[in-house]
Amino acid sequence: MNRIFVTCAAMVLALPVFAADMITYDTDESFDDVVFGLESAILDAGLVIDSVSHTGEMLERTRADLGSDVVLFQNADVFSFCSAKISREVMEDDPMNIVFCPYDIFVMVRPDTPDVTTIGFRTYPDGAMKKVEALLDGIARNAVGLD
Repeated sequence: MNRIFVTCAAMVLALPVFAADMITYDTDESFDDVVFGLESAILDAGLVIDSVSHTGEMLERTRADLGSDVVLFQNADVFSFCSAKISREVMEDDPMNIVFCPYDIFVMVRPDTPDVTTIGFRTYPDGAMKKVEALLDGIARNAVGLD
């Protein structure tokens, strides 16, 4: 009985959440495990990580200087990368799709839910950019073991 509850709870955590202009997945995996999974999923897709923004560290480091006592994240990183193939496809469709490149996936843990790690990305407009959204969804799902 307890095992069934744990399995069901894990499945609920892994359901996608469609918030305003983003798709997220929650998991009980640690921040470090999700980051490792994300790095692996990006590399396994044949892509290169351009940069990692340690957003959580920056916000915490500057919190007192900005007069805030609010801790936003226990951990929060944003991974930026691109796909030459998909980027070329979407920009051949509309060169103004350059505004969406590079693509980002974030991983975060909030202080109010320390046992939940969230991975997510922004949604994209209908049309060619849905190819990018599908790519990011596959990578995010792979990172938390949903694919």
